[in-house]
Amino acid sequence: MSIEATMPRGEASAAAQQISSKSSFHAAMRILPPPRRRAMFEIYAFCRAVDDIADTPGPRGPRLEALAGWRDRIDALYAGRAPAGLAELAQVVATFGLDRENFLAVVDGMEMDVVEDIRAPDLAKLDLYCDRVASAVGRLSVRVFGLADPLGRELAHHLGSALQLTNILRDLDEDAGVGRLYLPAEDLAGAGIAATEPAEVLAHPALGRACAPLVARARQHFAAAKTTMDASPRAAVRAPRLMAAAYRSLLDQMEARGFAPPRQRPRVDRKRLLLAYLRYAAF
Repeated sequence: MSIEATMPRGEASAAAQQISSKSSFHAAMRILPPPRRRAMFEIYAFCRAVDDIADTPGPRGPRLEALAGWRDRIDALYAGRAPAGLAELAQVVATFGLDRENFLAVVDGMEMDVVEDIRAPDLAKLDLYCDRVASAVGRLSVRVFGLADPLGRELAHHLGSALQLTNILRDLDEDAGVGRLYLPAEDLAGAGIAATEPAEVLAHPALGRACAPLVARARQHFAAAKTTMDASPRAAVRAPRLMAAAYRSLLDQMEARGFAPPRQRPRVDRKRLLLAYLRYAAF
């Protein structure tokens, strides 16, 4: 039976579609065939919900309880008792064979931000964080895109890591405003920065040297993701190619401008994204 036959004919839940319209990935989602697009809207709505819990100011206890509640909801969904509001997500799980562990990994990643304000993690902890909050989402997404393992898992790892590292560099000031600093301890030490207080690190004259290794790692992951996409069926990687093009434009802008203050937040190059769309999505 086809994907089109197993998915409901209506659009995704109104909440899911409204939330996804605010995403940097909206253009990539919109080029997917309707059943796959609706599935991505639902996955994104889940990610947005748990991310909002992690980023909401206030005591940690209630936020940890809220994340635990999401674990219970995911468990119930996989036990065949989809909670209110998750009927569409349950249909997506059944249609695309999504793994419960990846949803739970996303919740675990958000919990890392609630348990403590992450500051200068070592590389192993940063890799774990990226796997949970980004690559796990990728592992869900590649199933919707129609990309089988091992290529799907490779793409999820490399593109997820590239996107998350780019996010970290883009959001330095925003994260510092809530007491977080994701630049690795090894890179700070390599640049001669002993501080871990976010504001102090971001004002340090050697900040650019501390960011350079993260830029390089992001580029390595983008390159590995491109190699994987080049070896994949064209239709299955149209959306991730657009995601990669959008985020590479952000990384290019940040590297060109440097990281000295004031840091203007980069925006996706619309012309570059249109060219990527014409190259990868329109045909």
